[in-house]
Amino acid sequence: MATVPRQPEGTDQSFTIEFEQEENGKWLAEVPELPGVMAYGDTKRDAEVEVTALALRVIADRTVQVRKPPKSIHFQP
Repeated sequence: MATVPRQPEGTDQSFTIEFEQEENGKWLAEVPELPGVMAYGDTKRDAEVEVTALALRVIADRTVQVRKPPKSIHFQP
């Protein structure tokens, strides 16, 4: 998997969503820039929705910890 360098604090943040279809037909979506942020779905769209929601929770937790909100956030499948 390719990784994207971290952006400096206070700049736009772009995240990539990578997909993989399992043998059982389910989809796995992962955000490589956020280690451990991955989710399954019955469809590719379901997996995208689930992983985006999880990524936003992780970003929200980090925002609270550093006490500085990101300017903007982009997810790109």
